[in-house]
Amino acid sequence: MHKVNTNTLAEVTWRSPKGKFAGAGKQVSEALGRKPASTDLRERQPFDIEICRIPPGMAPYPYHSHSAQWEFYHVISGRGQVRHREGSTPIETGDAFLFEPGQPHQLINDSSDDLVLYVVADNPIGESCHYPDSQKWLIRSPERRLIRSAAIDYFDGEE
Repeated sequence: MHKVNTNTLAEVTWRSPKGKFAGAGKQVSEALGRKPASTDLRERQPFDIEICRIPPGMAPYPYHSHSAQWEFYHVISGRGQVRHREGSTPIETGDAFLFEPGQPHQLINDSSDDLVLYVVADNPIGESCHYPDSQKWLIRSPERRLIRSAAIDYFDGEE
């Protein structure tokens, strides 16, 4: 058995170039040995777990949908909103929700405290993402590329 204590894991932070998107995460599955770029299913592991922290007033990433990936979320602390195809839904501590492939979504912390969630994803090989607001695609085959008709930057058209 391999065990880690999430209280001791380093937090990885990110911010978009113009500051519209920001977040932080503890990569639990990677600490347990997951190799995300591997195509060996034993090294890749069947799911990925992250503890995601979203600062007040921020969204960690643009509105997007996955082609094949399922994502489960459980709110550990805080409040916010989830933007989805039908509109927006408030979330708070204790809420759990799921997005299946093809369902666009975005987390937004519209409160004055951090929003912290467990995120569990199955991360299938060959996954791609669509970004409805900027009409671009993220393609992983085998490397990660963002495209319209040519490769573009991740935040192009988002801020």
